[in-house]
Amino acid sequence: MILILRVNCSIVFRVTEIPEHLLKRSRDRKSGDGASSSDSATSAEGSVPAVQKAVAPAKTAKNEPSVVLAKPDSPRVAAAKSRKKIPFWAMATLSLLPLWGFLYAIALKPAAKVVEGPLAVGSHVYAGCAGCHGAAGQGGAGRILHQGEVLKTFPHIEDMLNFVYTGSQAYVSAGIKQYGDPKREGGAHAPLSYNGNPMPQQGETYGGGLSEAEILGVVCHERYVIGGADPKSEQWAEEYETWCSPESEIFKALETGGTTFDSISKDFSMLKTKPNEIGTKPRATTAK
Repeated sequence: MILILRVNCSIVFRVTEIPEHLLKRSRDRKSGDGASSSDSATSAEGSVPAVQKAVAPAKTAKNEPSVVLAKPDSPRVAAAKSRKKIPFWAMATLSLLPLWGFLYAIALKPAAKVVEGPLAVGSHVYAGCAGCHGAAGQGGAGRILHQGEVLKTFPHIEDMLNFVYTGSQAYVSAGIKQYGDPKREGGAHAPLSYNGNPMPQQGETYGGGLSEAEILGVVCHERYVIGGADPKSEQWAEEYETWCSPESEIFKALETGGTTFDSISKDFSMLKTKPNEIGTKPRATTAK
């Protein structure tokens, strides 16, 4: 019986035993001793397992580069970057669009009628005649040519070519009283009868400045453009084709020197309608 009680007392003693360091901490708190508190904290820190110190995060290496976040683009810049770019080959094509437009406009524009042959030459030569005869042949210092007047005077082109080549003074010197059609409507024309002004000589033989091809050109212009002769009419169609059309063999021969005013009647005697003599000296009219 006594043995059992001892055992029990031993057990109670072990259960109620308080560790010494806890008792010390309690005494330190009660006494308010700062040094004891410091010692207590040191002892408490020493009681922390070593594993916790190992878990502490490691410091960042000094040489490790810091990450810099890029500044986001503005909406306008972002839209420009995302926009589809025009290929280089397309730029070259687009640069040619104005040229294509110009060519297209030209293609749609009706082609202007190109005047060739004697009439083309004559329109330029007549600029020197307009000072006397008027730009439209209305007359001035020189005779009236428009509205058929020149055709009344010279029903045959050969007589007009001779008169323009030699001039009216040569007619006076040769004693020729009139030129052109003697039965002209309104009366025949006499040299120097219009305001007393002479018709200047245009042929090279008399010091004139026109070639024989140019004289034919300006005479064609005065007859068919200013005078009003219709190249499609029965009266003038044959003359036009022979002398004033772009295909005129006589005009081409005069340009190349293949014929002259002195030899045309012989050189082109094979034509259906043989040309009358022109000549480079004043002569009587061939009109009857």
